[in-house]
Amino acid sequence: MARTAQNILVTGATAGLGRHMALHLAQAGHRVFGVGRNAERLRALQSEADAAGLRLEAFAMDVNDEASIAAAREHIEAQTDGHGVDVLINNAGFGLLGPTEAISDADLRRQFDTNVFGLMAVTRAFLPAMRARRSGRVINISSMGGKVTLPFFGAYNATKYAVESLSDALRMELGPFGVDVVLVEPGMVKSEFADHALDELLRYRTPDSPYAPILANAERINDDAKRFVEVDTVWVSRAVARAVHARRPRPRYMVALHARFALLAARLLPTRVMDFFYTRSMGITPKALTAGKTAVTGPAATPV
Repeated sequence: MARTAQNILVTGATAGLGRHMALHLAQAGHRVFGVGRNAERLRALQSEADAAGLRLEAFAMDVNDEASIAAAREHIEAQTDGHGVDVLINNAGFGLLGPTEAISDADLRRQFDTNVFGLMAVTRAFLPAMRARRSGRVINISSMGGKVTLPFFGAYNATKYAVESLSDALRMELGPFGVDVVLVEPGMVKSEFADHALDELLRYRTPDSPYAPILANAERINDDAKRFVEVDTVWVSRAVARAVHARRPRPRYMVALHARFALLAARLLPTRVMDFFYTRSMGITPKALTAGKTAVTGPAATPV
């Protein structure tokens, strides 16, 4: 794909990484359609783009609503004289954290509905036009969590493993049609995502939860991660831009040194060693079950 202006659709563009990607790509000269569900944030994104003179249109689309997706496709086709989307960036998603046994079926389905089924619904909607013209690119925002599983991240990690597998299959199947499928795999990113995920986790830190003592230090662990391993959204946006501009993109773009280290360690070290590292670094030990009891009887035990 030549480095010329493209029609790019970015899902989950109202906050964090998606917002930064949409603006970054518009600044690079592309025509960007940024979609999401939050009307106020869509207006803010549009105002910022208009003030900068960018070719960016922000409007509502729900990845969990097929009628909404179809309406968005028709709108984009009308705005591009029937051409449609050159590059689809599937970014919409959220992180549902918690003790795996405690996550309800309803919450687990909600996690898969957005992160997996929503991604596939959007992809199906925009692929036919790409296949017909033998040109197009699908960029799926995955995660290091699609290759490495962490305690309390089981539901979220499962969706990213699914995204990895579906993307690998799509890449091979769509190659003959001239459609590239690319995975971008960030580590921890500085955005609202981590705070929302922490809020989800703290719902399970109630006095009657068997996991409450282990979760007593959740905020400290989150703060440490922010301080030492989080990367700025600009690095992920640049990786996405490379995937957009490359004539022949790589199948995967991994972002952040800590993500590369985690993947390398998982390949080289025995599973028990990795389990020991992750559980100890997150305070998941038998001692924590007793040491943390006093920590969860005060205000910190209030569900968030």
